[in-house]
Order: sequence, then structure tokens, then C-alpha cells
Amino acid sequence: MHPYHHPLFVKFIVYFNENQDFFECHEVLEEYWKSLPNSDKQHPLTAFILLSTGMYHWRRRNFTGAEKTLQKAVLKFMNFKLHAPDFTEEIDMHQLIADAKLAFSQSKERSSFSPFPIHVSSATLASHVNEMVTSIELLPFGSDAVIHKHMLRDRSDILRKREEKKKSR
Repeated sequence: MHPYHHPLFVKFIVYFNENQDFFECHEVLEEYWKSLPNSDKQHPLTAFILLSTGMYHWRRRNFTGAEKTLQKAVLKFMNFKLHAPDFTEEIDMHQLIADAKLAFSQSKERSSFSPFPIHVSSATLASHVNEMVTSIELLPFGSDAVIHKHMLRDRSDILRKREEKKKSR
């Protein structure tokens, strides 16, 4: 199976393009990435995770966070041709890099948030995306539930795990 055909990557595309739920984009891709054997921070999926994180920060006017993460995402995307040729297929990578560079530059200039879609160039991936759109319930586009998701969710499990990790050091 092509890495972009994995259901969690397809969900990522749906969340990114349909309702710009960048926090959820990060969550589903992190789950996918962590499920892979030998996944590390050099894995190509981390570029998409960084892109999502950067877009989430930029929309919330955390320009410093956006700038840092979008810059890292751009650099990783630019290395796909050499280090991850499978990840240059099925998505218009030239357009994605151009859009990510523009987002980086605009966030650096403290410009207003300006989202963009990820252009799917494969009929197979587009079909998977269209099927997924009809099978998941999306939060309303532009709602507080999407824009401020990290502040509105229950974080008690995350905080508990963080404390446990500190204690085990």
C-alpha cells in the first residue's frame, strides 16, 4: 500500500482540506507515524505533522511557533526527492512546497492567516479522500472547536502521563 493510502493519512487530507482542523491533522498523523516500525523524527510524515502544527499556530496568531514549525516543514518537504521519493507521488509536491514557503513567509511577516489546500494529483488517493469525507463527522469549519481545540479538550491523561514520565527520570 502506498503510504498516502493509509486511512490515517487520508483522514489527514480530509481534515486539512475540508474544515482546516489542523490540530486533528496533527493527531491522526502522529498516530500513523508512531505506528510505523523504526519511525523517527526524520520520517517524511513528520513534515506533514509540522505543517499542520505551523498552520494551527499561525491561525491562532502564535507567529513565533508558526514560523519555526513551518520553516522545518518546508525544509523536510524539500528533501523528499532525495530521501523519500515515494512521498513525492500522489500529491502536487511542487505546489505544496510553494504554499508552505508562502505560509512560512507570511507568518514571519505577521500577516493574517491564509490557508491553502493540499492538492491531490492521484485519482486513487482522491477517491479515498472522497470516501472518507462521507464517512467521518467534521466539526464546523471556522468554529472555536476547530480553532482552539487544544484548549477545549480534556488533557488530564496527557498531564498525568507527563507527570509519570517526570517521576520515572
